[in-house]
Amino acid sequence: MTDSMTDQYCVIGNPVAHSKSPQIHAAFAAQTGQQIDYGRRMAPLDGFADVVRDLISKGYRGANVTVPFKLEAAAIATRLEERARAAGAVNTLSFIDGEIVGDNTDGPGLVADITRNAGVALAGKRILLLGAGGAARGVMLPFLQQGPSAIVVANRTSKTADTLVADFQDQVTQVTAVNFEDIRGSFDIVVNATSASLAQEMPPVPASAFTQDTLALDMMYGDAPTPFMLFAAKQGAATRDGFGMLVEQAAEAFTIWRGVRPDTRELLTSLRT
Repeated sequence: MTDSMTDQYCVIGNPVAHSKSPQIHAAFAAQTGQQIDYGRRMAPLDGFADVVRDLISKGYRGANVTVPFKLEAAAIATRLEERARAAGAVNTLSFIDGEIVGDNTDGPGLVADITRNAGVALAGKRILLLGAGGAARGVMLPFLQQGPSAIVVANRTSKTADTLVADFQDQVTQVTAVNFEDIRGSFDIVVNATSASLAQEMPPVPASAFTQDTLALDMMYGDAPTPFMLFAAKQGAATRDGFGMLVEQAAEAFTIWRGVRPDTRELLTSLRT
């Protein structure tokens, strides 16, 4: 049972039992003095919309959305914020005055982790983005808003990369698409947005993409470095996993819902230890 004055939120997914979101949002609430209750909600693969309607009927104020429902969340939203429209996917829902407002905080979370936590500026940098699926699409607009000199999107199938790049051509930043085998030169930042790390596999990126000045970031995270991180480290690059992105995207969602931004640094330190 929750207090009638406590606002309710949750994360929806399948599976969802592993999600650290309740722990993260509980810490944010304690830090900022916000009265919220945040839980997990397992949705059947064919029942996402029903779960959302049930949450609304019970007075929930919002929900985070994880795999495999981010596209469905975009479809069910009655209004999409700009970055959700650009991403074509939603990971944050707000239930406001009968509307379902969809947003995407993954990209801002990644940018915050790189610029604030890793201390690496994106302005004027050459970025290599590995993969052209939903994860890559979600970070394109936030990356472009930082003013990098170039973004190269590399993917196994050129058609998918071409489609992604075509949606972001009206930019000052040069945005191009290549196959993995056509990656040329080195980059300041290399981001693995493929699903290779889930299978403990290495995306086919050449060693020449990395230097000792490169930041190599894998969107996945776990108890040990991913194959991508190990490979990049052998080339002398600094490496980072996706855990900081997880916490930062949660902070962005919390800010949307509560109007106050939590401090993520202490939480990042405590959760990693």
